[in-house]
Amino acid sequence: MKVATWNVNSIRARLDRLTEWLTVHRPDVLLLQETKVTNEDFPFDAIGAAGYHATVHGQRTYNGVAVLSLEPLGSVAKGFEDGLPDDEARLIAAEVKGVTVVSVYVPNGKTVDSPSYGYKLEWLGRLRRYLDERFTPEDLVIVGGDINIAPEDRDVARPEEWRYSVLCHPTAREELSRLRRWGLLDTFRLLHEDGGAYSWWDYRALSFPKNNGLRIDQIYTTAALAPSCRQAYIDREARKGEKPSDHAPVVAVFE
Repeated sequence: MKVATWNVNSIRARLDRLTEWLTVHRPDVLLLQETKVTNEDFPFDAIGAAGYHATVHGQRTYNGVAVLSLEPLGSVAKGFEDGLPDDEARLIAAEVKGVTVVSVYVPNGKTVDSPSYGYKLEWLGRLRRYLDERFTPEDLVIVGGDINIAPEDRDVARPEEWRYSVLCHPTAREELSRLRRWGLLDTFRLLHEDGGAYSWWDYRALSFPKNNGLRIDQIYTTAALAPSCRQAYIDREARKGEKPSDHAPVVAVFE
């Protein structure tokens, strides 16, 4: 099973790129973030023509998540369903071949001194409770998406520049570590120890040509699936060319 995640930064703007990528790479499952369309405006026909089923939790202008799959999707759940206000479309889960896949779009947080940063930390805490209430670490679960946190300094080209930003701040990293202590393993780090691999580059200041990036998109899995992870990589090529997303697809392949 090949599982990928990609923040497309508007599925309308990136639809041709997306369908071409699906045709060439044929992931069994693709988790999407920042689709920026309502459910009604999601391009189901184009995705279907590429051979994929889709389940969508959409939102106009901002946010929006989806799961695409070559196989039919079951047990679809949208949002935290925890009884608290959940107005932002940032989480969708579905079952594929006995594996639960969860596409997440963690809030960016804007600036550390803003209410948005507090919301980001709270959201990560809700995600931990979501896992606690629905699964165990022995279940077959994959959580992937735009995590909006670089876990370690080796995931950042220029750590000192980003150290106290919302993407690298110690409190954000600690909240991510707390989430992972539930029982989530980083598939990329299962197979790659070195730094220098990034999934996001700012559009500004020639960040991509300079490789001034951060690894903020990740695919996590429970221990039940981790031993079968055979490949994990970032498709940097998909960030090239005209009008790309500022994120590259991240892929994990399970035997």
